Amino acid sequence: MGEKIISASGRPTIDHAGPEAVAEAGALARAWQARSLLVRYPRAIPAAIFLAIAAITALSVYAIETNAKQSSRAEVRDYAQSIASALERRGNNFSSYLRAGAALFASIDEVSPQTFSQFVAELRLDQNYRGAEGIGWIEVIEPGSSTAYLARVRASQPDFPDIRPPASQAGEVIAPVTYFSPDTSRNRRALGFDMYSEPVRAAAMEEARRTVMPTASGRIVLAQEGAGEAPGFAIFMPVYRSVPQSPTQDRALAGYIFSSFNAGQFLDEAIERSPPTELGVRLYDTETDNRHLLVSRSTGAAGTDRFELPVNIANRDLVLVIDSADVRGLAPLSMVTLMFGISLASLLMLILRLLARQAREDEERIAFFEEQNSIRNSLSQELNHRVKNTLANVLSIMSLTRRRASGLDDFADSLEGRVRALSATHDLLTGTDWGTTPIRSVIEAELSHIVSGDAAELVLEGPAVELAPNDALSFGLAIHELATNAAKFGALSVAGGMVSIRWSLESDCLAKVEWSESGGPLVQAARQRGFGTDLIEKIVAHELKHKVELDFRPEGVRCVICVPVRRRSEFQMRKVPAKGQGL
Repeated sequence: MGEKIISASGRPTIDHAGPEAVAEAGALARAWQARSLLVRYPRAIPAAIFLAIAAITALSVYAIETNAKQSSRAEVRDYAQSIASALERRGNNFSSYLRAGAALFASIDEVSPQTFSQFVAELRLDQNYRGAEGIGWIEVIEPGSSTAYLARVRASQPDFPDIRPPASQAGEVIAPVTYFSPDTSRNRRALGFDMYSEPVRAAAMEEARRTVMPTASGRIVLAQEGAGEAPGFAIFMPVYRSVPQSPTQDRALAGYIFSSFNAGQFLDEAIERSPPTELGVRLYDTETDNRHLLVSRSTGAAGTDRFELPVNIANRDLVLVIDSADVRGLAPLSMVTLMFGISLASLLMLILRLLARQAREDEERIAFFEEQNSIRNSLSQELNHRVKNTLANVLSIMSLTRRRASGLDDFADSLEGRVRALSATHDLLTGTDWGTTPIRSVIEAELSHIVSGDAAELVLEGPAVELAPNDALSFGLAIHELATNAAKFGALSVAGGMVSIRWSLESDCLAKVEWSESGGPLVQAARQRGFGTDLIEKIVAHELKHKVELDFRPEGVRCVICVPVRRRSEFQMRKVPAKGQGL
């Protein structure tokens, strides 16, 4: 099995790793890489995820809308086909009945009102075939026989009108409407109307006579409409009778059986069901322009999709046009998809932003822990170094004190005083977090245990100078030894004695301290060298790296000590962060 190691930076590493540890470390490395990307690009990655999901959502909505439009077009196409089929079916039905009527009327010598009424009654036109004005009979006569025609017809229909237009405006043949069913006041307007007098009707009748088939006319205004403008059309079927004993022809045109249609009603009856969407429905005669428009129906605003279907009514080509309305807005499924996509993208973006913030905080926390660990290591090393230095100083002091002590009590008192001097300076350094310590504070701390009351006069004078921690310890020991000697043998041992301690800056990196005693007992020229002298001239001079001038003058001891003034960067373990900044 391998051993997994997490580095100080929080990144996974492996040492003597087996397969399982390698796989786990790889997964951790990938996870760390992903978190690092979130930290490096806290806005770009969430925005990219949002845009990617938004693009997928847009493509989904586009696909749904495209499919919906195709489905709608298919529905409209099917709907248009159903209308076209219904129109042709109705046209074919009426053509069939006109054929049957033509066959019946061709077999008799004269179409009487009774015969016509019986034929129409059998058709049950009012019940089965909506959309047509009815069925009529047109008798073809010569222009000179119009008077005899009117007399014969008025014998059965006393209120039959005159032929119109007048015979003087008629052509070679007159074809007035003789009968029309159902018999209504509106349909009576068509009686007596000469169909050959109107070119469109005449053209359709001539085509029917030529082909002997039901033939629809072009766009006309029905005679029933009077002054109305509602367009329509008519279907004509010729009726021929045999001519016995005729050397030139075997049959003659007796007339036409026809059916007229109001185009609007004819189209409305073909529209059996509601449209699938908003549509525009138009029916044209042969060409799709306004001159040939038969009828227009709209169930909504005109749209962009246009369908044209040919419709054949009694051998005449009509055009059915369907305009599907432009449906505004999205389909319900598209709206649901869009809302879901936007919600999901927003949620993921929010989650990624939170993860990015958490990753950034974790990285800052790891960096903080790394720095704290480095500081802790530095503090441990510094503390170990300072403890060793302090213990070395204590051992040296003990060794030298033991050599100079006259007895156990003297040894204990001397050692205690010197340890107190170290302790006093340590207290000062602790109070400043082992930063710089004012030189005045070191002097006052060492003198406070020796000088009390008004037994002597002290003069402390000098500029503000800050000492490094180790320099302050060594300087404090020197001041302690000088003060102890002055208290025992010098100016501090008698009333009226004075100790003057003055310091000045020799340069930016060196301070000069002068200890001067006066007013005390005379200093003997012949004296025994003590521990204090050795401590100041050897240990203190060595620690401060400058020679100490110690002069035992008759009027009092004079000592000059040079103390280094160091820059903070020369002894501090780490920079103190500025206010408002983190570690």
